[in-house]
Amino acid sequence: MARPQMLKLREVLKEIDMSRAAFYRMRARGKAPRLQKLPNGELRVNRADLDAWWAACEERAIA
Repeated sequence: MARPQMLKLREVLKEIDMSRAAFYRMRARGKAPRLQKLPNGELRVNRADLDAWWAACEERAIA
């Protein structure tokens, strides 16, 4: 079984075209994709979680 792809926060920010500050504001409101904190303190986002978050954003935009 393949391991899930984990993206660095800077990769996620580039993909969604958002500043770090805006992302953290959205995270504080509970509207950001789920983050996983590694033992070294770095943050990662699972590719599947990011894709699901994108899909939910698109559904809200259409509704």
